[in-house]
Amino acid sequence: MQTFKSSFLQTLQERGFIHQCSDFEGVDALALKGELIAYVGYDCTAASLHIGNLLSIMMLHHLQASGNKPITLMGGGTTRVGDPSGKDETRKLLTVEQINDNKNSIKQVFSKLLTFGDGKTDCIMLDNADWLTKLNYIDMLRDIGRHFSVNRMLSMDSVKLRLERDQEMSFIEFNYMILQAYDFVELARNYGCNLQMGGSDQWGNIINGVDLGRRMKNKEVEAHQLYALTTPLLTTASGAKMGKTASGAVWLNADMFSAYDYWQFWRNTEDADVARFLKLFTLLPMDEIAKLEALQGADINNAKIRLATEATALIHGTDAANQAADTARKTFEQGIVATNLPTFEYPRAEIIGMGVLDAFRITQLCASNGEARRLIAGGGLSVNSVSVTSHTHILSETDIVESFVKLSFGKKKNALLKAI
Repeated sequence: MQTFKSSFLQTLQERGFIHQCSDFEGVDALALKGELIAYVGYDCTAASLHIGNLLSIMMLHHLQASGNKPITLMGGGTTRVGDPSGKDETRKLLTVEQINDNKNSIKQVFSKLLTFGDGKTDCIMLDNADWLTKLNYIDMLRDIGRHFSVNRMLSMDSVKLRLERDQEMSFIEFNYMILQAYDFVELARNYGCNLQMGGSDQWGNIINGVDLGRRMKNKEVEAHQLYALTTPLLTTASGAKMGKTASGAVWLNADMFSAYDYWQFWRNTEDADVARFLKLFTLLPMDEIAKLEALQGADINNAKIRLATEATALIHGTDAANQAADTARKTFEQGIVATNLPTFEYPRAEIIGMGVLDAFRITQLCASNGEARRLIAGGGLSVNSVSVTSHTHILSETDIVESFVKLSFGKKKNALLKAI
């Protein structure tokens, strides 16, 4: 583990944000002096950002809190091209009107975590359509394109992995990395930006921007001042992609994903992920997170509730978070005490370690293990209102809440396992 002097990199390191950096020493020195100006780009492919984007927004928040300046770059221009990273097929091309509508809808989330204004550390929001749409194609080829090697472009993961899977890549997508690299140079030239941050899948594109700044030899852009910093790929402890539910992406806009559903998403965090997500997605002090991390057994549920409430408060506000927590508590309590739910008593020691197939069979929600297995594959079974995703799932102590485990087949068939 590296030792940093700036509070910015210290915070990112202790909270688990750092994956790669082109020059830790250079970034650390600028951050220490309050001279770091960093941007993250957000394409306008949907009307809301999602939890995957929240990781970089949190980084921008910590950057600003450390006395440095963040920039949020809206991809009004690059969205017209489409980022091929992580995709097996060409992204649907949106109209300019659709892109602008998405851009305006996306903007609302940033003010939850960033302070905008004209001050030294105030965040500014820019749109790369302001310069990309003005580029003359011949001039772009001469002034920008000539600095890119096709051999190197073919070696980039966003291109190489697509081609290795025999998936077609359009020429317009192939140009995306050039436009993203030019964004960095444009921001460096006109806004003094010296750091681009993003997810680990953007490493190659970001490094292209650092390299382009050096190759263009622009007097306003000194190569040693451009840096790259990426976050780890966001997955759960079980290896699943973070931010996906049975109904789709976990959006940050309340009109696309309610505060209650957002709270429930965090409440359903796997045990092994609670401490990591508290560090990444809340602003709780590290010593308080350490206390929550130390909770064992059924007490881990208290840490999950704290995670859900703190994370929801950041995006939806404290009132909405507390209301979601209260609604969830009442809903669960009412479900547990409902007199019409069949209850099956078993020793606590037998429930802990019980296979989920056996649990649904002995509570008579499923006639056999085979039926339970088929229903799980179709997303039809849940434990404590959390969808079961694997037929090998084993009930643990954390599944026993107030002496009960609630099992559900769809929304109307429920049963209780009671620990005695």
